[in-house]
Amino acid sequence: MDTIANMTLEELMKLIQSAVDHRLERLLGGFELEETDEDDGRTLAEIYASIDRNMWTPPPGTPSTTELLRQDRDR
Repeated sequence: MDTIANMTLEELMKLIQSAVDHRLERLLGGFELEETDEDDGRTLAEIYASIDRNMWTPPPGTPSTTELLRQDRDR
């Protein structure tokens, strides 16, 4: 077996990815995403209109994401 010193960066990345995948499968169990090419028939314009209708806007005076991160960091 190769040592880490003898591995290429690509081989090391594959090893790390394999270890992470194995641990996630052990913790979360295996699952498969269903691949689908089905189209719901909406046009791009209809999808954008749906996004606009369902978009949430925070109330005035709500801190921005950056401000919230800075507050959290300063604690």
